[in-house]
Amino acid sequence: MAEDIKTDSRLTGESARRVLRRDPDPHLFRPITFRGVTARNRIMLSPMCQYSAQDGLANDWHFAHLAARASGGAGLVFTEAVHTEPRGRITPYCLGLWTDQQGDALSRIAAFISSQGAVPGIQLGHAGRKASVGRPWEGSSPVPIEAGGWHTIAPSKIPYSQDWSKPAQLDQLGISQQLSSLAAATGRARKAGFRVLELHAAHGYLIHQFLSPLSNLRQDQYGGDFVNRTRFLLESVDAVRSEWPSELPLFIRLSVTDWVDGGWTVDDSVALVKILKERGDVDLIDCSSGGNDPRQKIPIHPGYQVPFASTIRLKTGMATGAVGLISAPDHAEAILANGDADLVILGRSLMADPVWPLRAAKQLKTVNVDWPVQYERSDIY
Repeated sequence: MAEDIKTDSRLTGESARRVLRRDPDPHLFRPITFRGVTARNRIMLSPMCQYSAQDGLANDWHFAHLAARASGGAGLVFTEAVHTEPRGRITPYCLGLWTDQQGDALSRIAAFISSQGAVPGIQLGHAGRKASVGRPWEGSSPVPIEAGGWHTIAPSKIPYSQDWSKPAQLDQLGISQQLSSLAAATGRARKAGFRVLELHAAHGYLIHQFLSPLSNLRQDQYGGDFVNRTRFLLESVDAVRSEWPSELPLFIRLSVTDWVDGGWTVDDSVALVKILKERGDVDLIDCSSGGNDPRQKIPIHPGYQVPFASTIRLKTGMATGAVGLISAPDHAEAILANGDADLVILGRSLMADPVWPLRAAKQLKTVNVDWPVQYERSDIY
């Protein structure tokens, strides 16, 4: 596990504040090291699709979005999902990394993130059967071929829902090509200057589709029992590690449960992470959930996914990241102080407020923070 938090009791509220008075910095603002990479704090910008690319190329919008969160104080700043081939994009406006030109466009962003003291991270993925849809503000409905959409692929010929087209089932050659594309994209990510890579195995996208018995009805070595359904993920990890140096960390975003009877479960996730921990290639599990079946019923409330991070961490010894409507600095601090996770991964909160970390540092009376001198005249200093 990464540099860890040691505590003999579960701390919340005033108990957590008492710990802050004894320690120079709250847990949220203590550095953390994964392999050869150290982040200045435990705040990670969650990968959040911007649906603003042309031909998979990052542009000024992506630069401004990620640069603001780096200068705003986050420890790790991740790109949105970056796709390994054109068919893997969620929408026609998603980022890609199947060409060197796309890598060059991302390198400018990675360099600026580093210059602000944050760690640049990249998430790689493939949408599988959930590809070729419109942007959220356009309805997120499948895009017909004649309107610029494309044929999708998946482990089995099962559409995401009855209104979606049936995907083509990947054969062995297709699976091998996917792994090769992933390795090539990983090499470009390394050359672009990213220091952490996250493999997207959640939210109903391609790797998750292989994991879940709801979307994987194969009868070959990639389907059926748990061992076969996890094979594509493990081979994907191998493909990444073939191009990703041993001194750089690898995270996996995992949907810990499908929230549907008969689907992928918390117990399945624990068993998988134990295997990953034993192999030693993966450094943290970004613990999310759902996204693979529209029948899911998710009880959404602040911190609703934190128990997944806590369970995985406790039962496997793997470092975890907690997500799920975390917005209050005291809440984020309590998650870390309680030992529920090693990172707090923020999406909506950082989307709404790029300087959330600086505001949190002030609220939690943090001592060791490098404030941007340009912001010293503001009310957050």
